[in-house]
Amino acid sequence: MGELLRGPKIVELPRIQDPRGNLTFIEGSAHVPFDIARVYYLYDVPGGESRGGHAHKELEQLIIAASGSFDVVLDDGRDQSTFFLNRSYTGLYVPPMHWRELENFSSGSVCLVLASMPYSEADYYRGYEEFAAAVRVDQ
Repeated sequence: MGELLRGPKIVELPRIQDPRGNLTFIEGSAHVPFDIARVYYLYDVPGGESRGGHAHKELEQLIIAASGSFDVVLDDGRDQSTFFLNRSYTGLYVPPMHWRELENFSSGSVCLVLASMPYSEADYYRGYEEFAAAVRVDQ
């Protein structure tokens, strides 16, 4: 992979099936188009709650439903798309400059996120209007 993809994309990850239990592995710049600089996960999200509600200026991510399911709603300032994640061997690649909302978490779900950069508050758009204005300037 190794290159920035233009838009969001479902990425199939390697899956080794075994009667004792399946295994999936992820290698940066091989299975995702970036080196993995940070990994975090969301869990115990109460029913009806949503996460996300921001965009990143430069950060790339791969979002995986490691357990359970949830929706990822992406908005590029022009169009909105919803992705239903429910397989631990697929992930959603999210390029920079996409507003994201994670919602409809199933009970016991775990959202695993691989990120291209360490945490930096300066990389965030926390308000949708600020994000939308930045998208208009870039067009």
